[in-house]
Amino acid sequence: MYLLGIDIGTSAVKVSVIEAATQQCVGSARYPDIESEIISVKPGWAEQSPDMWWDHVKQAIARANAARTYDPKEIRAIGIAYQMHGLVMADGEGNVIRNSIIWCDSRAVETGNEAFDAIGHEKCLSHLLNSPGNFTASKFAWVKANEPEHYTKTSTIMLPGDFIAMKLTGEVTTSISALSEGVFWDFKENGISADVISQYGFNREVIPAIRPVFAEHGKLTNAVAGLLGLTAAIPVTYKAGDQPNNALSLNVLKPGEVAATAGTSGVIYGVSDHLTYDQQSRINTFAHVNHAVGADRLGVLLCINGTGILNRWTKNLFASDTGYEEMNGIGKQVAPGSDGLRVLPFGNGAERMLNNKIVGVHFQHIDLNLHTRAHMFRAVQEGIAFAFRYGLDIMRENGMVPNVIRAGRANLFLSDLFTEAFVNATNVPVELYPCDGSIGAALGAGIGAGIYASPEEAFSNSKPLSLVQPHATELYEAAYQEWKTLLERQLAIS
Repeated sequence: MYLLGIDIGTSAVKVSVIEAATQQCVGSARYPDIESEIISVKPGWAEQSPDMWWDHVKQAIARANAARTYDPKEIRAIGIAYQMHGLVMADGEGNVIRNSIIWCDSRAVETGNEAFDAIGHEKCLSHLLNSPGNFTASKFAWVKANEPEHYTKTSTIMLPGDFIAMKLTGEVTTSISALSEGVFWDFKENGISADVISQYGFNREVIPAIRPVFAEHGKLTNAVAGLLGLTAAIPVTYKAGDQPNNALSLNVLKPGEVAATAGTSGVIYGVSDHLTYDQQSRINTFAHVNHAVGADRLGVLLCINGTGILNRWTKNLFASDTGYEEMNGIGKQVAPGSDGLRVLPFGNGAERMLNNKIVGVHFQHIDLNLHTRAHMFRAVQEGIAFAFRYGLDIMRENGMVPNVIRAGRANLFLSDLFTEAFVNATNVPVELYPCDGSIGAALGAGIGAGIYASPEEAFSNSKPLSLVQPHATELYEAAYQEWKTLLERQLAIS
């Protein structure tokens, strides 16, 4: 018996098939081989085609099946993880109306700020645990104000994972966790926020039926089953945003446990049992996958938009003929601190932890007689690590003080250079695991289908690969304080 996990990333779709009894991955595939396009018609805008995601899902599943390491007909449940906060709009027939406005799009910042003032700061924070900000609700309000021809055609709005589940099953559902990441959920009233609906003038009917994260969200249709080589009526039993799902994949479910990831964006995600919020909404609080009314489990999330995307940009510009592993090795030839070269890594839209300012990427203190591309490679990864430290200090101000952070050995955590910079800049050990989002989604499907009696059973075979301890904190602290001074100067003029 097998479980299929689908991870809808910004750069690609990854699928994994897990043998339920052993929790071991028996097959996986990624599509496409090159990173997916982000459409940016104007500065600060970012869109992708939902139909592109669906095509990539089909291609990735076909690749995994073609390896013949499992019998696709023996898959018994499907789980979906997805890039958070994206807006998918569909008509009554389920047809996509426009490209998805994705997580790193900044166009709705002012829309959210106006709603924050109109509803009231204290009420937003105490009920929504966030400002409306640049989240899904505000994106939809921007469409309503600026593209009324698209708004009037809209029968339902979805997050990216909801859309893929609809393509698989024909059903449209959501969850409290999903609604909270869109800033539609009122935690005090335990329902859809009347304030948000009223402020933006939405029709309540555009919001899909609400089901638990671990529950049936529809069954695979006959047509799609035939297309994918799977068995008809397989249930989709789990849907979660990529960061709650990353935490699940690392078995981060209890208050005080903390996960991190460093893909296109970077995230630290801690679990709390209190309705906590940051007064400036620099970090955000959403319902975790195991949240329930009367048993609060909240994910406190720090997001940095410009992490892996900057590392990719650096590679494309300075090392297009070099693999990431070789690039990391070149960077390690330079001593920690990069001989004074500093990088502010904020070039992927408005940064919530910087009060939604668009700061951009800055290279500081370049010495043309000293610095080489090796310095560039190291300084970029150190700059990303320093951004994590800056955000973690905000989380510490809000009571999230981790003793250890769990991360999958993937993306930037494949780089020993970055991992060293991260643990020394934050002064927190990192426990690395052999998992990724698609594996977490598959195990989530097993929980939702009742194949596992509990999350503890689903992760009973999960063992860390290594524990990376801080060892040069004073050296990195000095470099960080210089970096922080440069950031504060830039914020003052942004």
